[in-house]
Amino acid sequence: MVFITRYYKNVKLEKVLRGLCLLGFCLLAALVRAQNATDISQFQVERIDDEIALSAQLDFELPAAVEDALLKGIPLFFVTELDLLRERWYWYDKKLSTLARHVRLTYQPLTRRWRIVVTTGTGDGGRLGLTLNQSFNTLPQALMGIKRVSRWKVADVSELDAKLKYRVEFRFRLDLNQLPRPFQIGAIGQSDWNIAATTSAPLPSISIK
Repeated sequence: MVFITRYYKNVKLEKVLRGLCLLGFCLLAALVRAQNATDISQFQVERIDDEIALSAQLDFELPAAVEDALLKGIPLFFVTELDLLRERWYWYDKKLSTLARHVRLTYQPLTRRWRIVVTTGTGDGGRLGLTLNQSFNTLPQALMGIKRVSRWKVADVSELDAKLKYRVEFRFRLDLNQLPRPFQIGAIGQSDWNIAATTSAPLPSISIK
């Protein structure tokens, strides 16, 4: 009788311990997902003089595996794309233009500085134009140049019809296709490398003269 009582107590204790372990794993997984989340904390489309411009603020942190790749000399490429669409009630919205912003982030071991190269232009394989080079003392400073989009020109007001409705689609991602092949294979299916966000917003009501 004593043996049976002890047996059931041990079984019950084992179940409790298993339950606590499972709960711990679930909480850890949720914490990792939360740390890897990419959010768009601010997003605004406005008219500035004779232009429509977009501003956005992205929030994300680089997981340890991604930062380690940077420290080993692997450049990272972040792509921000913007589609201008004309709304159509009778069919899919018509895409009028696509803009792209490519950012190359690298670490320079000799100077211990971080560098970003920002190139903007048209998307869909179109030509890229303006290029900006910046160097930073720390990784957080460099990431701020990637996370912030300030007054990105969407279109000229003269190109729009005041009688029609327009909206923009905004996409941001870490471009895994530009990683070295071994890293591409290792990153597939890994949440650490899933840095991406998307949103959409209508253009403000404007009076076009």
